Amino acid sequence: MYQKGELIAYGGTGVCRVVDVVAKKPSRTEPERMYYILEPLYQTGTITTPVDNGKVVTRPVITREEAIDLIDRIPTIQPEVYYNQNLQQLENHYKTRMEAHDCMSLLRLTMSTYQKKVEREEKKLKFGAVDRRYMERAENLLYGELAVALGITRDSVRDFIAQRLEGRDADLQAV
Repeated sequence: MYQKGELIAYGGTGVCRVVDVVAKKPSRTEPERMYYILEPLYQTGTITTPVDNGKVVTRPVITREEAIDLIDRIPTIQPEVYYNQNLQQLENHYKTRMEAHDCMSLLRLTMSTYQKKVEREEKKLKFGAVDRRYMERAENLLYGELAVALGITRDSVRDFIAQRLEGRDADLQAV
Protein backbone atom coordinates (compact mmCIF):
# COMPACT_ATOMS: atom_id res chain seq x y z
CA MET A 1 0.00 0.00 0.00
CA TYR A 2 1.25 3.47 -0.86
CA GLN A 3 1.65 6.01 1.90
CA LYS A 4 0.43 9.58 2.22
CA GLY A 5 2.79 11.92 0.34
CA GLU A 6 4.15 9.29 -2.08
CA LEU A 7 4.24 9.94 -5.81
CA ILE A 8 2.83 7.17 -7.99
CA ALA A 9 2.05 6.60 -11.66
CA TYR A 10 -1.71 6.12 -11.95
CA GLY A 11 -2.96 4.60 -15.21
CA GLY A 12 -3.51 7.08 -18.02
CA THR A 13 -3.58 10.01 -15.61
CA GLY A 14 0.15 10.00 -14.95
CA VAL A 15 1.98 11.05 -11.81
CA CYS A 16 -0.19 11.60 -8.75
CA ARG A 17 0.54 12.42 -5.13
CA VAL A 18 -1.16 10.22 -2.54
CA VAL A 19 -2.95 12.89 -0.49
CA ASP A 20 -4.52 10.43 1.92
CA VAL A 21 -5.46 6.81 2.52
CA VAL A 22 -8.92 6.54 4.06
CA ALA A 23 -11.47 3.89 5.00
CA LYS A 24 -14.86 4.32 3.35
CA LYS A 25 -18.03 2.33 3.10
CA PRO A 26 -19.14 2.55 -0.58
CA SER A 27 -22.75 1.73 0.33
CA ARG A 28 -24.78 0.41 3.24
CA THR A 29 -24.60 -3.14 1.94
CA GLU A 30 -20.90 -3.20 1.07
CA PRO A 31 -18.07 -3.65 3.58
CA GLU A 32 -15.67 -0.85 4.41
CA ARG A 33 -12.73 -0.52 2.00
CA MET A 34 -9.51 1.46 1.92
CA TYR A 35 -9.22 4.23 -0.68
CA TYR A 36 -6.45 6.40 -2.01
CA ILE A 37 -7.15 10.09 -2.44
CA LEU A 38 -4.88 11.13 -5.31
CA GLU A 39 -3.93 14.54 -6.63
CA PRO A 40 -2.63 14.50 -10.21
CA LEU A 41 0.50 16.63 -10.62
CA TYR A 42 -0.32 17.75 -14.16
CA GLN A 43 -4.12 17.91 -14.10
CA THR A 44 -6.68 19.53 -11.84
CA GLY A 45 -8.97 17.74 -9.41
CA THR A 46 -8.64 14.73 -7.18
CA ILE A 47 -9.15 11.01 -7.70
CA THR A 48 -10.61 8.61 -5.17
CA THR A 49 -9.82 4.99 -5.97
CA PRO A 50 -9.89 1.75 -3.99
CA VAL A 51 -6.51 0.61 -2.73
CA ASP A 52 -7.27 -2.84 -4.16
CA ASN A 53 -8.46 -1.50 -7.53
CA GLY A 54 -7.39 -4.07 -10.10
CA LYS A 55 -8.73 -2.05 -13.03
CA VAL A 56 -6.22 0.82 -13.05
CA VAL A 57 -2.48 0.21 -13.01
CA THR A 58 -0.66 1.95 -10.20
CA ARG A 59 3.07 1.72 -9.66
CA PRO A 60 5.87 3.70 -8.04
CA VAL A 61 7.38 6.50 -10.12
CA ILE A 62 10.71 5.48 -11.64
CA THR A 63 13.86 6.50 -9.82
CA ARG A 64 16.38 9.08 -11.03
CA GLU A 65 18.77 6.24 -11.94
CA GLU A 66 16.07 4.49 -13.97
CA ALA A 67 15.24 7.75 -15.75
CA ILE A 68 18.91 8.36 -16.65
CA ASP A 69 19.24 4.76 -17.86
CA LEU A 70 16.14 5.15 -20.03
CA ILE A 71 17.46 8.37 -21.56
CA ASP A 72 20.88 6.83 -22.17
CA ARG A 73 19.20 3.99 -24.10
CA ILE A 74 17.44 6.34 -26.55
CA PRO A 75 20.11 6.05 -29.28
CA THR A 76 19.62 2.27 -29.37
CA ILE A 77 15.83 2.37 -29.76
CA GLN A 78 14.50 1.93 -33.27
CA PRO A 79 11.14 3.63 -33.94
CA GLU A 80 8.49 1.18 -35.19
CA VAL A 81 6.12 3.23 -37.33
CA TYR A 82 2.64 1.73 -37.64
CA TYR A 83 0.45 2.56 -40.63
CA ASN A 84 -3.18 1.61 -40.97
CA GLN A 85 -5.92 3.29 -42.99
CA ASN A 86 -8.54 1.87 -40.62
CA LEU A 87 -8.75 4.46 -37.83
CA GLN A 88 -10.27 1.98 -35.37
CA GLN A 89 -7.38 -0.43 -35.86
CA LEU A 90 -4.88 2.43 -35.60
CA GLU A 91 -6.49 3.57 -32.36
CA ASN A 92 -6.49 0.01 -30.99
CA HIS A 93 -2.80 -0.32 -31.83
CA TYR A 94 -1.96 2.83 -29.88
CA LYS A 95 -4.25 1.93 -26.96
CA THR A 96 -2.50 -1.41 -26.62
CA ARG A 97 0.88 0.32 -26.46
CA MET A 98 -0.39 2.80 -23.86
CA GLU A 99 -1.80 0.01 -21.68
CA ALA A 100 1.70 -1.21 -20.82
CA HIS A 101 1.91 1.80 -18.46
CA ASP A 102 5.69 1.89 -18.38
CA CYS A 103 8.17 4.53 -19.47
CA MET A 104 9.91 2.38 -22.09
CA SER A 105 6.60 1.74 -23.88
CA LEU A 106 5.77 5.44 -23.73
CA LEU A 107 9.22 6.32 -25.08
CA ARG A 108 8.87 3.85 -27.97
CA LEU A 109 5.41 5.15 -28.80
CA THR A 110 6.58 8.77 -28.69
CA MET A 111 9.56 8.03 -30.93
CA SER A 112 7.51 5.96 -33.37
CA THR A 113 4.71 8.47 -33.78
CA TYR A 114 7.23 11.30 -34.12
CA GLN A 115 9.03 9.33 -36.85
CA LYS A 116 5.69 8.86 -38.61
CA LYS A 117 5.05 12.61 -38.36
CA VAL A 118 8.43 13.36 -39.95
CA GLU A 119 7.83 10.85 -42.74
CA ARG A 120 4.38 12.30 -43.47
CA GLU A 121 5.68 15.87 -43.50
CA GLU A 122 8.55 14.93 -45.85
CA LYS A 123 5.95 13.60 -48.29
CA LYS A 124 3.85 16.73 -47.76
CA LEU A 125 1.08 14.64 -46.22
CA LYS A 126 -1.03 15.47 -43.19
CA PHE A 127 -0.17 13.91 -39.85
CA GLY A 128 -3.36 12.26 -38.62
CA ALA A 129 -5.39 13.35 -35.61
CA VAL A 130 -5.29 9.88 -34.02
CA ASP A 131 -1.50 9.75 -34.41
CA ARG A 132 -1.14 13.26 -32.97
CA ARG A 133 -3.42 12.54 -30.02
CA TYR A 134 -1.51 9.42 -28.97
CA MET A 135 1.88 11.02 -29.57
CA GLU A 136 0.91 13.90 -27.27
CA ARG A 137 -0.60 11.62 -24.60
CA ALA A 138 2.46 9.36 -24.54
CA GLU A 139 4.83 12.34 -24.45
CA ASN A 140 2.90 14.04 -21.63
CA LEU A 141 2.87 10.89 -19.49
CA LEU A 142 6.54 10.17 -20.20
CA TYR A 143 7.75 13.73 -19.62
CA GLY A 144 5.66 14.02 -16.45
CA GLU A 145 7.27 10.96 -14.93
CA LEU A 146 10.77 11.84 -16.10
CA ALA A 147 10.38 15.34 -14.66
CA VAL A 148 9.46 13.96 -11.24
CA ALA A 149 12.24 11.35 -11.31
CA LEU A 150 14.83 13.92 -12.36
CA GLY A 151 13.59 16.71 -10.10
CA ILE A 152 13.02 19.15 -12.97
CA THR A 153 10.00 20.75 -14.61
CA ARG A 154 8.11 18.89 -17.32
CA ASP A 155 8.91 21.71 -19.75
CA SER A 156 12.66 21.21 -19.29
CA VAL A 157 12.70 17.43 -19.94
CA ARG A 158 13.33 17.77 -23.68
CA ASP A 159 16.37 20.03 -23.05
CA PHE A 160 17.65 17.68 -20.34
CA ILE A 161 17.49 14.75 -22.78
CA ALA A 162 19.20 16.76 -25.52
CA GLN A 163 22.03 17.82 -23.18
CA ARG A 164 22.43 14.31 -21.84
CA LEU A 165 22.71 12.82 -25.32
CA GLU A 166 24.65 15.70 -26.87
CA GLY A 167 27.27 14.42 -29.26
CA ARG A 168 25.71 10.99 -29.60
CA ASP A 169 24.20 9.64 -32.79
CA ALA A 170 20.51 10.10 -32.03
CA ASP A 171 17.61 11.90 -33.59
CA LEU A 172 16.79 13.91 -30.51
CA GLN A 173 13.84 15.56 -32.19
CA ALA A 174 12.03 12.26 -31.83
CA VAL A 175 11.89 12.49 -28.07
